[in-house]
Amino acid sequence: MYDKLGTGFKELREAAGFTQSQVANYLGVDQSYVSKFEKNERQFSLDLLTKAVTLFGCTLETLVDHDSTFSPIPVAMRAGELRDEDLDAVATMNRLALNLRYMEKLLGGD
Repeated sequence: MYDKLGTGFKELREAAGFTQSQVANYLGVDQSYVSKFEKNERQFSLDLLTKAVTLFGCTLETLVDHDSTFSPIPVAMRAGELRDEDLDAVATMNRLALNLRYMEKLLGGD
């Protein structure tokens, strides 16, 4: 399972429309570190993974469950137009949307 985290991470990143450089800047790591993680050559801490999947608009479960379906939360801007400082706002909006999805599921509105 853990040997496929990087591959799943890359798929989620691409589905969400972010570049390695954007994600690296958001996480405060070098772009090569993201590249090596996606090739399963390095590992991310749980904190970095949590921060990244929030940016992607999904949960950690989505990352580790390769059978789950991922539908990114739409962002009104193209990822190429996002500045580094915009990524915090995107992650905050995604966190709110994920919490809303979770509450709806708890209330039976799945």
